[in-house]
Amino acid sequence: MATITQNIQQVRDRIAAACASAQRDVQSVTLLAVSKTFGAAAVREALAAGQHRFGENYVQEALQKMTALADVRSQIEWHLIGPLQSNKTKAVAEHFDWVHSVDRLKIAQRLSEQRPAHLPPLQVCLQVNISGEASKSGLPPAEVGALARQVAALPRLRLRGLMAIPEPSDDPQAQRRPHRALRELLAGLRAQGLALDTLSMGMSADLEAAIAEGATIVRVGTAIFGPR
Repeated sequence: MATITQNIQQVRDRIAAACASAQRDVQSVTLLAVSKTFGAAAVREALAAGQHRFGENYVQEALQKMTALADVRSQIEWHLIGPLQSNKTKAVAEHFDWVHSVDRLKIAQRLSEQRPAHLPPLQVCLQVNISGEASKSGLPPAEVGALARQVAALPRLRLRGLMAIPEPSDDPQAQRRPHRALRELLAGLRAQGLALDTLSMGMSADLEAAIAEGATIVRVGTAIFGPR
């Protein structure tokens, strides 16, 4: 069975190949290792392999890992990629570096108010329900522009871009369509003057399609840590 270190190398090779195919600089794509349900030891192994950015879905689980990894906090960038309830915003504002799943003004306002002054602004993305699935979190595309302008004006946040979890598909062309729609949405916001640079899209099964459509962060869990 492959180790986490070997898996990370395989994923990095996939990213490099996808970037070459799309004629993109490999440095333009950031690998986010999704460590949800895997313990601090797995994160340490990935860190030793040169992986510094980790995505978590559940706030309580992430906080326990952060405590266990407090000795290497300066080497880790923590990203919240799961849904965020308003009763958890304080812990997130105090402990995370990024939040990918902002989809309501109330959540963004609370994060801004609760971000400690000694920390840099919290980096945030708006989550878009790009495939229109009833079961998925995120804003309808039509509402993204209004919220983006409101969030961009908040003082302790820095709006970086958009995130989506498209409906799964085995067909590469079908995989590309929602990623393309998210890219076009970001381009529209940039044309309106918002300084955005991040497309958080693509996971273990579809990272090639996402990179072909402009992903700047790919969120990979299973291909690094194994099945959950």
